[in-house]
Amino acid sequence: MDIAVTLIIQGVAFFAVVLVVMRFLWPPLMAAIEERQKKIAAGLAAGNQAQKDLEEAQAKAREIVREARDKAAQIVDQASKRAAEIVEEAKHTATAEAQRLLTQAQEEIVLEAARAREGLRKQVATLAVQGASQLLAREIDARTHAALLDKLELELVNG
Repeated sequence: MDIAVTLIIQGVAFFAVVLVVMRFLWPPLMAAIEERQKKIAAGLAAGNQAQKDLEEAQAKAREIVREARDKAAQIVDQASKRAAEIVEEAKHTATAEAQRLLTQAQEEIVLEAARAREGLRKQVATLAVQGASQLLAREIDARTHAALLDKLELELVNG
């Protein structure tokens, strides 16, 4: 056989195989390739979306942590202010109580002084009456009178 005929037969066979492949194998193969491309694109899009979601979640977490720190600082400040207020109230209460106790002690001192004066008055009156009765009981003489007054004065001084 001639080379030209062989080439023509091989060309026809080649085109027949190409037609069969293009008719039966090519569409499912292209559909599989396109579906695979869509899956890859969807996977990449999902990966990008997941990356964005992760970044948003991290930003939200940082914001929540910052807010929590701010709130904790506010709570600590409020607690410090309240502690200072409590200390100040305790100081005022203690000062008022000390003033009350001081006033009460001064009143007791005044009462005790009044009682002591009253006791001294009674003793002086008793001594005066005793001295007068002794003066009247004895003969009234200037020297005796002076001696009794001196004795009365010593008793008053000595208690």
